[in-house]
Amino acid sequence: MSQVPLHLSVFFGSIAILALLATGATLAHAESAVSKLPENAHGGGYGGGWQCDRGFRELDGACMAVNVPENAVATSARYGRGWQCSRGYREVEETCVAIPVPSNAYLETSGQRWVCRRGFREAYGGCVAIKVPENGYLVPSSYGSGWACERGYRAVEDACRAIAVPENGFLVESTFGPGWECDRGYRAAEDSCIAIKVPENGFLVDSAYGPGWECERGYRAANDSCVRVAVPENAHLDYFGTEWVCNRPYKRREDACVLSETD
Repeated sequence: MSQVPLHLSVFFGSIAILALLATGATLAHAESAVSKLPENAHGGGYGGGWQCDRGFRELDGACMAVNVPENAVATSARYGRGWQCSRGYREVEETCVAIPVPSNAYLETSGQRWVCRRGFREAYGGCVAIKVPENGYLVPSSYGSGWACERGYRAVEDACRAIAVPENGFLVESTFGPGWECDRGYRAAEDSCIAIKVPENGFLVDSAYGPGWECERGYRAANDSCVRVAVPENAHLDYFGTEWVCNRPYKRREDACVLSETD
């Protein structure tokens, strides 16, 4: 069997000694950390330190009990008072007092305030019944009256009044205006729908402005009629079809298209 050289034995022996020293230092550090752990605390947190148990707060390196008032629970937060009021209670001068919930109300999810039940609304510190008029229904809204009118009715003060739709008209879902519009081919005139008189060579258009009709291409509106556009020789209708322009290289001169003497 070959023998290990003396210098290698010294080298490996040094490594073993360093390893033992490191292990001893680690154990000593762990034992020191455990020995320094104050009462009512547990290890953890950043850097292998410690933090106080729930219901205790750190003060001068120790964990002191938090004075939790009645109707409150201790928290694990490192900041603040170390406690918070239970659901249904609110903090008032270091105490927790019950939140008074009026009739026809309930605590919301947070448990810090109350809201009225459906069919009631907040008023005067309580919940009062919403008076829904005939032909109305409840709406889930915190603003306004709390009700809306059925189709065909409109809110007038505290009632739902029927919308008077004229002949040749129909109901529309609109908060503004009369609540109705006229059928195609008719126009609103005060409280009625009157027929749109489309002249010869004209057609209906869906527009809230103007006469409600336009002229066919090649015609122009003149009063209540559509008159033909007189296109002179060497000209053609423009893009809109209500006027004419000269062909190139002709130039317009009054109602005719002529060649310019300079061209």
